[in-house]
Amino acid sequence: MSFDFGTKRLGIAVTDPLQMFATGLTTIHPKDCIEFLTKYLMTEQVALFIVGEPKQMNGLASQSAPQVKGFVTMLKKHFPAIPVEMIDERFTSKMASATIAQSGLKKSDRHKKDLVDTVSAVIILQSYLEKRSLGF
Repeated sequence: MSFDFGTKRLGIAVTDPLQMFATGLTTIHPKDCIEFLTKYLMTEQVALFIVGEPKQMNGLASQSAPQVKGFVTMLKKHFPAIPVEMIDERFTSKMASATIAQSGLKKSDRHKKDLVDTVSAVIILQSYLEKRSLGF
């Protein structure tokens, strides 16, 4: 399961049982995360949490890094049996916007910010899956 963290929205994506393809799950408010995950984990197995790590172009942590670190701490506290890994999320929002623009959705649907966050979470998870399959 992957997360694209934002202070207003949290994009969430999951993978198939063979861990080959990432799929958008939902976008929720970060304050609802614990309740959502608690319910989700009652019926679904999650082996790992992947969290997008916000970085600047030079590779240093971005301004939102402290909030993401707090989110990771919260995940570890509430779900200690599930490991958490971070992956560079630079360009995911731009890639998500470009993907949505090319999807054929109506213009009004393409500008929904929650969709961008969910697609960003998909890109984060798919990137992780590809790197892992290549042995990185």
